[in-house]
Parts: sequence; C-alpha cells; structure tokens
Amino acid sequence: MKTPTTHTPTQVPQTTQPIVLFDGVCNLCNDAVQTIIKRDKQEKFLFASLQSEVGQALLKKFNHPVNDLDSFVMVEGDTHYIKSTAALRVAREFGGAWRLLYGFIIIPRFIRDAVYDFIAKNRYRWYGKKDQCMMPTPELKARFIGE
Repeated sequence: MKTPTTHTPTQVPQTTQPIVLFDGVCNLCNDAVQTIIKRDKQEKFLFASLQSEVGQALLKKFNHPVNDLDSFVMVEGDTHYIKSTAALRVAREFGGAWRLLYGFIIIPRFIRDAVYDFIAKNRYRWYGKKDQCMMPTPELKARFIGE
C-alpha cells in the first residue's frame, strides 16, 4: 500500500514505506534495483540514489559518511540497515524462495559484510558503471524520490 511521500529536496522524506538507497552509477546496483522493482508486486519500496539530495540527507540523518557510496542502505522509519543486512531484509519482503535468503542472517554480520565489501570493492571492475545516475522510466518515477 503506497503512502504519499512529502519532502523538499534537502529534507528527509516523511513516508511509511521503506526506502532503498543505492549507488546510482553502479551497473550492479542498478540491476539490483530493477530486481527489487520486478519482485516488489505491492510496491512497498521507494528508491533514491546515494548521490541524490535525499540520499545524502538520509545518510546524514543516520551519521553515515556521505561519501561512502559502497553501501546498500534500507531505511525503515527511524531505523536503517546497511550492506548485507539491508540486502537480506529487502529479500525477506519478496515472495517464494527469495524469502529463504533471509536465513543467511544467522551468519555473523562481520562475515556477511566481508563478502559484501569484497563485491562492493570490485563492482565497477566486474559490472561497470554509468556516467550518470539511472533515470527512472515515467512509469517508475513515482517510486524514485529526490531524483
């Protein structure tokens, strides 16, 4: 169920929907967002690039370095999750076998995040990057905030 999102460009958006922050120029990250959109039949998630004003405002709100573009972040109200925990929490919201991925949460975070960091460190080399942040299609524009 969608709730209205209200914000000015430099403010943190007020919404009850979870927000996924991602590296807007990373091909792997953009593919991950497309996968979330495809699996998110109820349109639970909103999206913003880490580089956007909204992404930067949310990083500041949670005292996360604004120049750390290696993190996948999921914001739920006044709580945020980063790296592997964020990815697993997003997968938990999908139906079917995708939900089973959340079982990896039992692996200690320092191990999960070490794997995450290795992939994040090499993502541009392995998957490439764009010259600018992804532009959502007109049909998806309402799900992207601060873009």
